Formats: sequence, C-alpha cells, structure tokens
Amino acid sequence: MAILITVIKEWVESLVVGMGYPGIIFVMALENVFPPIPSEAIMPLAGYLAATQPAKFHLLWVTVAGTIGSVVGAIALYAFGYWADEPIVRRFIRRFGKFLLISERDLDKAIEWFTRYGDWVIFFGRLVPIIRSLVSIPAGFRSEGKPMPMGRFLAFTVVGTAAWSFLLAYAGMILGEHWELIIGIIDRYEQVVIVVLIVLIGIFLWKRAISPLLRRRAID
Repeated sequence: MAILITVIKEWVESLVVGMGYPGIIFVMALENVFPPIPSEAIMPLAGYLAATQPAKFHLLWVTVAGTIGSVVGAIALYAFGYWADEPIVRRFIRRFGKFLLISERDLDKAIEWFTRYGDWVIFFGRLVPIIRSLVSIPAGFRSEGKPMPMGRFLAFTVVGTAAWSFLLAYAGMILGEHWELIIGIIDRYEQVVIVVLIVLIGIFLWKRAISPLLRRRAID
C-alpha cells in the first residue's frame, strides 16, 4: 500500500508541475472517483508551487482549479448514483471496490451520514477522506425518495470544495518545502474533523429545528 501511495504521489506531482492548472483540475476530478489519490497530496503541493513559482501559479487560481476539478468529479459520482441507483452501486463496489480501495462499508457510512445529516453533509463531508467522495453517490439515489436537487447539490459542493481546496493550498504555502507534512497532519486530524462536524451539525439542527419547536410548544 505504501508503495502504491508513493507512486501515485509522484505521478500527481509530475502532472501538477508539468501541466499547471489543467493538471490540478484533472487530478482533483480523478481524486473524487479514485479515493487512493489524496487531495492532501495535490492541493498543498499546488500551494507550495504558488509560493515558489508565482509567475506560473497563484493561490486564487490554484483554489479555483482545485474546486473545478472536485466539482466535476462530484457531478460524475452524483450521476452514477442517479442512473445506477443503490442496488447497482452496491454490486459495482462489491466487484471493483478493492481496486479503488473502498468497501461496501464505506458506502454504508456515506449513506448513513447523508440520511442522518441531510444536505449539509454535502458541504461538511468534503473535509473527511473517503466520505468526501462517496457522499455524492447517495445524493443522487432515487430509490429512497427524491434525489437531492442538482442546483442545491452544486451549491453545497462548490462552497465545500472551495473551502477545502483553499485550506490545503494555503497550508502548502505556509509549510513551504515541507508541504508533504500535511498528509500526516490530516491523518491525525480526521477524527477531530468528524467530532467537529457532528458538533456543528448539532448546533445547526438545534438552532433551525429543535429550539424553534420548543419555543412553539412553550407558547402553546
């Protein structure tokens, strides 16, 4: 596994350095549909290049390129969920998931998050490895009610991926030649992200649903 990740990282570096913004778009789109390619190895590198090669890269356009690529990949997965629907998606993952380093359990987790937290997980889920890719699939499912409206899906996806792309790229600028450290930092940070997301979603639900309901009951 370590050898595979190293090969992927070197390939990503060569594409980003060689192709510039189109390379970032391509690799970030691929990262969404092929989770072994980590965005933590793409955007920090792009941020580092923005700091060391300002004539070729700029933080703003690096962020835009990362966002465009992520949105393209997310739309592809949404469409896969819409046209294939859950039974076919499950069969696909059972058969080919091992090549993508994802499992049916990962899909179950994405579905659980989407069912429990609703549309907002399309935004917050962009911060969590694996989930940020797979959560786009249940958003398109038709078997359990209606799919998430495309306009709303795009709005949450654009804002979430833009925030994630900027944070990673900016971290790469700050870390400089040590930008690769962000990969290890994210690995340790993942569990904290999940806790923070649950807290934020809980606060949102309290303010938007639970608290108003309690006030109405008190008035009645």
